Amino acid sequence: MPPVARSYLYVPGDREELLRKAAGRGADALVLDLEDAVTPARKDEARRSVAAALAGAATTETWVRINSDQVRSDVEVLSPAAAGVWVPKAEPELLAEVDRALARVESQLGLPESTFAVVALIETAQGVLTCPQVAAAPRVLRLGLGEADLAGELGLQPGPDRTELAPIRSQVVVASAVARIVAPVGPVETTLRDPDRLDRTTRTLLRQGFRARSAIHPGQLTTINAVFTPTPAEVAAAREVVDALERAARDGAGVATDANGRLLDRAVVRTAAEVLRRAERSAG
Repeated sequence: MPPVARSYLYVPGDREELLRKAAGRGADALVLDLEDAVTPARKDEARRSVAAALAGAATTETWVRINSDQVRSDVEVLSPAAAGVWVPKAEPELLAEVDRALARVESQLGLPESTFAVVALIETAQGVLTCPQVAAAPRVLRLGLGEADLAGELGLQPGPDRTELAPIRSQVVVASAVARIVAPVGPVETTLRDPDRLDRTTRTLLRQGFRARSAIHPGQLTTINAVFTPTPAEVAAAREVVDALERAARDGAGVATDANGRLLDRAVVRTAAEVLRRAERSAG
C-alpha cells in the first residue's frame, strides 16, 4: 500500500510565490486552497494560479480545496497531477454533485473513471448527522473535520482542550471505520507560536483515532509528521506483540503473554499491527 499522508499543508490558491515553494516545505501532501484562503474577488485569479501550479509534474501529493457553491468552475482546474479535491461542508447531495463534476473532467482529460479522489470535510450539522453516508460516498478516501465552521453553526464555544467537540470527533472516526476508508484528518491548530500546544493537541487527535492533520503554516509540519509516525520503541513493542501471538498460534493457542505477563489476544495484536502499518507507510 502506498504511503498515507500524515500532514496536509493548506496553500492559498491566489499566492503564486507560496504555490511555487510549497512542495519543499515538508508536507506529505498539499491542499491548494480555492475556498477560505481566497476572497470572493480573487477566485478567478486563484483558479488560474492553481491550474498553472498543477500543469507540471507533481513532486508532492496535491489536492485542491474547492468551494461548495462553485463546484463545476473549481474542478475545471484539475489536471492529471492532482490527487483530487477537498470538499468543504460535505453532505451527500453535494458529494453527488462533486462526483458528477469530477467524472466530466476525467472524461475531458481522457482519464480513467474515478481517477480523482475526495477528502470530505465535516463542517455542518447536516454533515455530522449524515457522516456515515458521507464516508460511504463514491470517491471518498478519508474524512476531515472543520471545527471552526462547525462550532459556529452549532453555537459551541470550545475551550482550550476542545472537549466540547470530542463527541463529533468520535462520530467521524467511527464513520470512517465503518466505511473502511483511511482514518480521518484532524482539524488545524490556529495558534501558531505555541509548539507545545501543537504537540499536545496533535497527540490528542492521535489518541482519538485521527491519523493525519492539516496545517496552515509550514512550521507546524515537523511536529505533525512526528506525532503521526510511530517511534522506534513503539515499533519494537508492536513487533514483539505480533510475534508473540504468532508463536502462540503455531502452538495452537489463541492468546499469549508478553515479557511483563500481560495477556495478549487478537484485539491487542490488531492495535499493534496498525502501528506497524503506519510505520511502513511513513517509511514508504
